[in-house]
Amino acid sequence: MERKKVYNPDSEENVTDRRIFGGNPTGIFELNKIKYQWAYNLWDIMLNNTWFPKEVDLTGDVRDYKNLCEAEKNAYDKALSQLIFMDSLQTNNLIDNVNPYITSPEINLILVRQAFEEALHAQSYAVMVDSISTNTDEIYDMWRQDKKLKHKNDNIAKVYEELAKNPTDEGIVKAMFANQILEGIYFYSGFTFFYTLARSGKMLGSAQMIRFIQRDEITHLLIFQNMINATRKERPELFTKELIADVYEMFKEAVELEVAWGQYITEGQLLGLTDEIIDQYIKYLADQRLNAVGLEKLYNVEHPIKWVDNFSKFNDQKTNFFEGNVTNYSKGSLDFDDF
Repeated sequence: MERKKVYNPDSEENVTDRRIFGGNPTGIFELNKIKYQWAYNLWDIMLNNTWFPKEVDLTGDVRDYKNLCEAEKNAYDKALSQLIFMDSLQTNNLIDNVNPYITSPEINLILVRQAFEEALHAQSYAVMVDSISTNTDEIYDMWRQDKKLKHKNDNIAKVYEELAKNPTDEGIVKAMFANQILEGIYFYSGFTFFYTLARSGKMLGSAQMIRFIQRDEITHLLIFQNMINATRKERPELFTKELIADVYEMFKEAVELEVAWGQYITEGQLLGLTDEIIDQYIKYLADQRLNAVGLEKLYNVEHPIKWVDNFSKFNDQKTNFFEGNVTNYSKGSLDFDDF
């Protein structure tokens, strides 16, 4: 597979000829004609949901952090370090590794926007670290120093590195699934630790920041789920038994990694998150993601902590359960039925 041409005046590709990848685009963003309407719908939502880290008040968290027990501080710092790594990786991955092979202009558009949002999240974490934690250098070095985190990060990056070394049609499909896992399992799990603290009245500003970030991640998850489903219709020959088997193995490995990580950072001491709940929640997330792309569930478990979902609801006017005020968290509406 070759990277798409930035300028391709010899192309005569029309809108019906567009492909997720493997097309022959001119390089012109002709957006008056759209093939993948779901992508353009997401573009509008992403624009309407523009926000900035300085909108979030973290002053109360400075006091709260000092009063956390050591187990809570440990979970906060480690969860934050993991999120910093994933958003850094994803920003580079989208720009250098995925978008150069995507040949639909409307999908190029939303991937560029996603890369911007991932970079914005990295800035958000920097604001959190600088404002709250007393372990700035340790948090940013943790991806090197903590063996558990290093092992997890190496496995997350593996599929992306394989695509960079040997870009193939099968490789980019696997990268789409890897992105779905990153956005829909690893990130969702990471957010839960902040919501658990907020549920007990601690680190409310941090949870507010995470809510804004998760609103973006919902659209990012939808991007890759729709890319997978559209590719399966366009290129069914790529979805061989061997590839599907590999995908299931990717999900199983992700569940194993994330369960071990979650249990490691909470040490059974974070209120509401027992080892059993962490295990079940990660398996529940994996099943949801598999089901969204037409694959069979692996675990068939119930959602063990449904209260988590209340933190990530943004549509319409919602009561801010941190302050009791009414706040419009969604500047654009997000209806999963549209996708």
